[in-house]
Amino acid sequence: MKQAVLQKLKTNEGILFLLFIAAFILMSVISPGRFLRWFNIQSMAYQLPEFGILALSMTMVIISGGINLSLTFTATLAMIIGGLAMATLSANGAATVWALTAGVGLMCIIAFACGAINGYVVAYLGITPMIATLGTSTLFEGIGLNITRGGAISGFPSAFMEIGNNTIGPVPIPMVIFILVVIALHFFLERSSFGTAIYMIGSNPKVARYSGINVRRMLFWVYAIAGFLTAVSGIIMASRYNSAKTDYGSAYLLQAVAASVLGGTSITGGEGKIAGTIIAVMIIQVISSGLNIYGLNRYLTNIIIGAILLLVLSIKFFTNRRA
Repeated sequence: MKQAVLQKLKTNEGILFLLFIAAFILMSVISPGRFLRWFNIQSMAYQLPEFGILALSMTMVIISGGINLSLTFTATLAMIIGGLAMATLSANGAATVWALTAGVGLMCIIAFACGAINGYVVAYLGITPMIATLGTSTLFEGIGLNITRGGAISGFPSAFMEIGNNTIGPVPIPMVIFILVVIALHFFLERSSFGTAIYMIGSNPKVARYSGINVRRMLFWVYAIAGFLTAVSGIIMASRYNSAKTDYGSAYLLQAVAASVLGGTSITGGEGKIAGTIIAVMIIQVISSGLNIYGLNRYLTNIIIGAILLLVLSIKFFTNRRA
């Protein structure tokens, strides 16, 4: 039993978990009277899911050998269009259930469509993922800005706010949604033939093609599903803020890449686990919350996260070199 525990701690996820414990203890020591309060723990539980789901979406794309730079703008465009429909219906006296159904449904459809556009451009037109998603990010941002004129969409039904601000027992609803997404992605990526194909494509697309895998179709669905996941994050964000704006979650893009790589996902594709990304998200959330409570400059979060990322990558490099 002891040997098995030691073996797990030597894995990437084990090292990350120890880093998470160290970060949690450090933040608790720096500000024990505020960091360990139930209010702060619950606040982190509300904030983590929207970032965590975006990081998981990025992880899936990176495993396939690509990257998605339009991640956050897909989420914001979906919440803007869906939110506008929901606010308009609500203002015109539509029943709350219809306004909610139309708004949330439209958010999911728009995000899925944006992901499908990315998938088509990458898989069927053969454009490099970085260039393709950089172009679509500008497109989605432009559409969002044109609709909002730089402002925010608001006037949502009060029931919509329950999604991002209420609890089921002691557990925030966003955390319940996050857990369901984690479970679904775990089985989808690590326990299904579709997931196996994604890993094979990320490792070597030519070999995957010779193995009978329809690489183009698989890549198309990877980006489409990743787009749908951003809608889930966008729904939580719009509900928490009770509004929708183009720059919501803008800081999450690079943090999502950092969480994926920090979690053990190979930037070249073919390697990565859901568990690693989750722990990395928890580390980033603890550091961010702790520094905010302590009153330090919030930009120090990026410095510390970058330093941790370099440390983990250096350890991984020298470990692989020694092996």
